[in-house]
Amino acid sequence: MLLEVHKKLQARSDRVKSVDFHPTEPWVIAGLYNGSVNIYNHITGAVVKTFEVAQVPVRCVRFIARKNWFVAGSDDFQLRAFNYNTHEKVTAFEAHPDYIRCLAVHPTLSLVFTGSDDMTIKSWDWEKGWKNTVGHTHYIMNIAINPKDPQTFASSCLDKTVKVWSITSPSPNFTLDAHERGGVNYVEYHPDPHKPYILTTGDDRTIRVWDLLSKSCIQTLEGHTSNVSWAIYVGGGLPLIVSGSEDGTIKLWNAGTYRLENTLSYGMERVWCVGLNKNGANEVAVGFDDGLVVLKLGKDEPTYSMDSTGKLISAKGTEIQTANLALLYEEGSIMESLTDGSRVGLSLKELGATEVYPNSIQHSPNGRFVTVVGDGEYIIYTPIAWRNKAFGQGASFAWAEDSNTYAVLEGKLKVRVWRNFKEKKEALKGVGGWSVESLHGGPLLCARGNGFVVFWDWETGEIVRRIDVESKNIYWSTSGTLVAIASDDSYYILRFDRAAYKAALDSGVTIGDEGCEEAFEIVTEISETRSPDGKMDRRMLYLYNLDESVELPAWHADEYSGPIRKHVRPLYLLGYIPSHNRVYLVDRDMSVIVYNLSLAVVEYQTAILQRDLVTAAELLAAVPELERNKVARFLEAQDLKSLALQVTNDPEHKFELAIALDELDLALSLAEATPSPENEIKWKMVGDTALSRWKFGLARECYRKAGDISASFLLESALGDKNGLRKTAKDATGKGLNNIAFAALWQLGDPRNAVDLLLETDRKAEAALLARTRVPKALQSWRIELESKGKSKTAGLLADPGRGQDAELFQERWDTALAREEQVYGKSTNGMMDVGTVLGGDSP
Repeated sequence: MLLEVHKKLQARSDRVKSVDFHPTEPWVIAGLYNGSVNIYNHITGAVVKTFEVAQVPVRCVRFIARKNWFVAGSDDFQLRAFNYNTHEKVTAFEAHPDYIRCLAVHPTLSLVFTGSDDMTIKSWDWEKGWKNTVGHTHYIMNIAINPKDPQTFASSCLDKTVKVWSITSPSPNFTLDAHERGGVNYVEYHPDPHKPYILTTGDDRTIRVWDLLSKSCIQTLEGHTSNVSWAIYVGGGLPLIVSGSEDGTIKLWNAGTYRLENTLSYGMERVWCVGLNKNGANEVAVGFDDGLVVLKLGKDEPTYSMDSTGKLISAKGTEIQTANLALLYEEGSIMESLTDGSRVGLSLKELGATEVYPNSIQHSPNGRFVTVVGDGEYIIYTPIAWRNKAFGQGASFAWAEDSNTYAVLEGKLKVRVWRNFKEKKEALKGVGGWSVESLHGGPLLCARGNGFVVFWDWETGEIVRRIDVESKNIYWSTSGTLVAIASDDSYYILRFDRAAYKAALDSGVTIGDEGCEEAFEIVTEISETRSPDGKMDRRMLYLYNLDESVELPAWHADEYSGPIRKHVRPLYLLGYIPSHNRVYLVDRDMSVIVYNLSLAVVEYQTAILQRDLVTAAELLAAVPELERNKVARFLEAQDLKSLALQVTNDPEHKFELAIALDELDLALSLAEATPSPENEIKWKMVGDTALSRWKFGLARECYRKAGDISASFLLESALGDKNGLRKTAKDATGKGLNNIAFAALWQLGDPRNAVDLLLETDRKAEAALLARTRVPKALQSWRIELESKGKSKTAGLLADPGRGQDAELFQERWDTALAREEQVYGKSTNGMMDVGTVLGGDSP
């Protein structure tokens, strides 16, 4: 089994006796021998929270996520529960008269099971407070709840037995004499309810697999050199058993063949405990004498393949499932309802099973065969009946274009080529001299190795070209003329010239191990973190064109069209079906996501990127109407706004382009066609553009229709138009914009109305100050208002020429001032300019 193992976290600490994953947060909790409990973020590696639980070892700890609690058992016989958000201690009580060695939380009921060195198991209901006691004859080491029947659970004990219990009975359902030469340290159920198996580990250094139906041991795994602390099934479609021992190692076993696949050692002394992340992430937390390690087992990418017609085959463990995307096209209503980013309601059907754990699945180019590679073997099936057509040893597999020829990599040095299921006698040149990592099919047979890529001719076995480059994968365009060599941080696009290669062969020149240099020419190198294998490195899917024929999936050598969509979670490219005009992607759970990708649009965009506007104009007619707006946005991004204006059907986008291009007549008509009040912003934009182009009349009209009083006041003041200013003052008063109304009246030289406006807006003090010099009679209104409010003393302080006692204060030509007020009342002193002369023909 080709199994990837990634160490996500390694944290040094005191001895770790128990670990558990949080079901929703990226947390792992660890109970320590020093009495503390730590919660780690296994993504960042940071310690999120620390709890001082006891002064003695904490031997078991579990999350109760539905209550935001964790529960811990320790050597002071206490069972404690804490709220991990508030650090509040929920409860603490003596649960047993001896060490609490293990505990389990029921998945649905409000029950906590504890096992102790007092040889009893107790169940605790945090809702009801009752307990039930059952027993062994020695220390209780572990408790496991049956995933198929949560009403039953199993316990392991140092009395060499495993007992299966019902939560409603104090007596065991049955007892297994699990290990003859030592106590049983751990028991665990198989996560698949259809497989009635349990694992047990013991001090006899073995792991045993038991069939609960026959109550017999079906397999014994040997390999550890000390007591085996635990063993678990990983699940999640990964047929793997993981075990840990006091010999300091972690061993990975194939759950199907029971073969040892790998042994891990992190130099942290003895292994004590384990926690499994049960959300399908295949993450395992392991506790050691010196700390904690979190491992990621396997890969996130699903194993799948889709042929050119849309027939999909995927693997879930060793089970094979199938679906047909072509059926979506037959049901037109479904296709029309699929918007970009929507999930396809596609049901996967069981097709059969494979004898190996699949690392890869490949359709032959014509779709007649499917190859499954895994566990060092390959099997060729027929995709409809799922019948075995051929099989053999092989770590990697590649199909030729004719679907009758294929190559198999055996080990690292041997490559065998088959045609019509018979091995070819002609050997590949140079095979055996290089250590090969994987094979890749296409027009040429390709092999990747450490620091090189080599291409062979399928027919002759001659080396076409050897290229020294670090690579991760190889991808051919469907035209067979271009190939992408992908590495970790960049990829190279090369063009294959078959004619040049044949000419070199015909010339009789000896072609060595480096091949024919003229066979390939480099088109470009793209140094990006985007990978053309479809993996969403930045959770974004990019579309590239390799050549003028725009064959999909394809990648552009000079410039990309832009991201199709940004995603929250990684997606993987499933394929493109031209008849659907859709690109399909899948996530880790094999949910299919669809995006519209019209070939006509891609061809048009290719012509635009190449600045071939004549060809683009010819291709535009083939672009669907529903795609025109997307194309227009693309043209705008390419700084072809005039062309975008001709293409777009979106009135909003058309208006934006008209403003950007100073197409004021078009912008004006679009603004008029927009209903009120949505059109106010458009009138404002047209007005601003007209003003910047010195079209004052159009600007005035637009500002008035937009109801933009501030802009109207600015324009009318600049023009010095008294009628315009008076209308602005009236409109501003109606909208409550009193500051603008006052400024307009002041510009008109109308102090009487300005004072009246101040009085109407309850600005009596300002009105009085203005009235003293401009409108003397208005002073009386302030005094009258103060008297009406009972402020006679204050009113008396105001000098009023109408009162006899104040007459002597107004001797300096007061009568003349009143007469002058009558003369000039309401007359304008500004705005005598001929506005029509300024506006010219632009005046409305």
